[in-house]
This record gives sequence, C-alpha cells and structure tokens, in this order.
Amino acid sequence: MAETTVAELADHLAGEVRGSGETVLTGCAALDEAEPDQLSFVAAPRYHDRLATTRAGCVILDAALADRHPDRCAIVVDDVAFAFRNAVMKMHGFRPQPGVGIDEEAYLHDTAEVGPLCTIRPHAYVAPRAKIGARVILYPGVYVGKESVIGDDCVLYPGVHVYARCRIGKRVVLHAGTSIGQDGFGYATARDPKEEYEGHRAPLRHHAIPHIGSVVIGDDVELGANCSVDRGQLSDTVIGEGTKASNNVVIGHGCKIGKHNLLVADVGLAGSVTTGDYVSIGGQAGVANHLRVGDHAKIAAGSKVMKDVPAGERWGGMPAKPLADVKREVVVLARLAGERRGSGEAGKRRSEEAKK
Repeated sequence: MAETTVAELADHLAGEVRGSGETVLTGCAALDEAEPDQLSFVAAPRYHDRLATTRAGCVILDAALADRHPDRCAIVVDDVAFAFRNAVMKMHGFRPQPGVGIDEEAYLHDTAEVGPLCTIRPHAYVAPRAKIGARVILYPGVYVGKESVIGDDCVLYPGVHVYARCRIGKRVVLHAGTSIGQDGFGYATARDPKEEYEGHRAPLRHHAIPHIGSVVIGDDVELGANCSVDRGQLSDTVIGEGTKASNNVVIGHGCKIGKHNLLVADVGLAGSVTTGDYVSIGGQAGVANHLRVGDHAKIAAGSKVMKDVPAGERWGGMPAKPLADVKREVVVLARLAGERRGSGEAGKRRSEEAKK
C-alpha cells in the first residue's frame, strides 16, 4: 500500500478537496469499516445516512452530497465509483503478478512463438504454431492449443484452456478454469443407415456435429472463473471488445456478442444469440437460441428471454417481457392475493356470527 495525502490523491483523481488536504491516508476501506487513516466513498443514495457515522479520514463524494456535509473531509468528483476505483489502484495496486520469466517446467513447442517479457509458469502448455504476444502471463496449468493467438498483455489464470485456432485480442483477462473454443452443443439425432442390416434397424442416436468455426475475442475483454465459450459450428463465435463477464457464464456456439457488454454470473446464451453494444444481462438470465438483444438493452436477473429484445429496452420475467409490464403484473397479482385473503377472513367472520 502507498501512503498519500488527501491533496495528492485529489490531484491524481482530478477532484476538489473539501476540508484538510494534509490528512494522510494509508489505504481504502468500506464505509462502515474505515479508520481515520483510510479513504472510503458514497455513491448510492441508500448509504447517505452512513456518512454521518463513518470513521473514514476522507470520503469521495459528488458535489451535492458534499454540500450537505460541509464538515466532512472529502474529495469531490463527478463520477464517484470511477474515482474510488482509481484511488484503490493508486494505493493498493492492481492484481500483482509474478516476475517475468519462463519456468523450466513449462512446455513450449519448438514451433510456438513467444513474445518478449512473457511470464509462463510451471505446467503451462503452448502447442505447435501457437503465437503468444508480448508481456503475456500464463499461470500454471494453462493450455494454449495449436495455432491459437494470444495478444499482448493478456493474463490467463490457472487452468484456463484455449482450444486450437482461437484468437484472443490484447489485454484480455481469463480467470481460473475458463474454457475457450470447445465444441458447441450440436447433435443430429438420427438412425445411421450404415448401421442397418437385414431385419434390424439402426438405433436412434445423437451424432456430434463437427464444429469447424473458432472463437474470436476482442481487446480488453475479461471473463470470470469457469466461463465457457463454445466455438462456432460453421462461423466464429465472437466477443466484442471491452465486454466483461462474471463467473460461470456460458456463451453458446456461433454467438456474436457486441462491444462493452456486461454479463453477470450464471448467464446462459444459447447458440447463435446476437447482442448489440452496451447490453447488460443480470445474473442467471438465459437467452434462447438465434435471438437478438439490441444496443443498450438491459435484462433483469433470472429472466428467460424467448424473443428478440429491442434496443434500449428493459426486460424481465419468465418469459421475459418489457419490465413495465412485469411490474404491472406483480401489482395486479398482489392485489388479487390480498382480495382473496380478505374475502376468506370475511367469510370466517360471517360464519362465526351466524353460529351465534
């Protein structure tokens, strides 16, 4: 951790100091846990009341909230969450990585190309004709398949598997256990005539369909732990630049994911789903195959999308529909349930009065 004064940090964040700029800060902490030598922040309205009780030595605020608490030492910025992110990076660093070098227990095929200043840890495997860019970090147990390309400044954490012929852009981060480029879930269910013989029919079986496409991942993509991205059956599966996915996200074969999407944990996209740019999909939501989700659309957590989502709309529910419709349905159902409870209680009272 790096010590800094409030004034120095405000200069780094392009913010305005309210209170003493000489206060020394040694780190960052949550609002309820911060000590007098630590920095915190308030971005959401539901935390405004905690500002009066926090012990934090300084808090990052927007101008309106800072004006309401003139006695609080603060750094005033326009975008509180982004400023706090930058403060954490300055004071705590960002994902410290191992030193540069190729471990003697790593395997690099003679035909593989490895750029300068790479870090390749024990038991990583780089297959024939694979290309690794500059300053790439491969943790233990990483597999890079034949003819795959890993761009500059990528980090592949332990147990990441990149199958053959995949192309990964620059500054991509793949967290532990993520798999890129396995065959998609595609089968032809049929009786093979070659197995038929006199008096007998061949059994009905699921026959795997070869997937001859690949996976192309754009620059600055980050995928959480245990994600799966299927290779395309005929055309490539594509993930646009800047897209971020949480843990256990599944992207089916042939999907075309736009730029700067946000996919929260356990999202599942069936084959050939297309999303626009800046799409957000909440946790455990699913999108059926061959659908399109338009630019800037938002899908609520747990939703099951069964038809195209227009650009800019907010959808939720199961099956998913415009969120305004979902809210109206919830209100109506609650009202009906209340009426049923009320009629039941009234009926009991009438029965008791009749007995008397």
